[in-house]
Amino acid sequence: MTSAVVTTTTTSRPLHLPAAIRSTPGTPSPPIVARAGGRRRRAVLRCAAVSELTPAVSAAYGALLVGGGAFAYARSGSKGSIYGGLSGSALMGLAYYLMQSPETKALGDAVGFGSAFLFASVFGIRLYNTRKLVPSGLLLVLSLGALGVFFSAYLQDKV
Repeated sequence: MTSAVVTTTTTSRPLHLPAAIRSTPGTPSPPIVARAGGRRRRAVLRCAAVSELTPAVSAAYGALLVGGGAFAYARSGSKGSIYGGLSGSALMGLAYYLMQSPETKALGDAVGFGSAFLFASVFGIRLYNTRKLVPSGLLLVLSLGALGVFFSAYLQDKV
């Protein structure tokens, strides 16, 4: 992977950025971010990088949902867990499929956001009722992370 050296206005040490993140000629420069004390720096990451990661996040989140549902079914015989894992995986598969076309990418982001919101709600309620961090708390954090990625990508695709 090639990298570029970018220096910021606040430090003298260089930042090494991957080729996918650094600016290319003809693209606008990153926005300037205000910092405490009046200093300014340029934003290093762009929102477009998040939009490019959403299909991978969708596939990974769907695989973790179906794997967790199968594990819970094998461990305790819970049919609700296997059905929840399969339905979550199906929704993430649909979101992944819709994200492959530029015309339906925003719809795929919306499906991913909606299903991540649904599972975050389910795991939040389960965590509140059981007060157990494993597995409800971990899955809530995972769902909230996926929710943030899908929301950022949806905003980027709609603009």
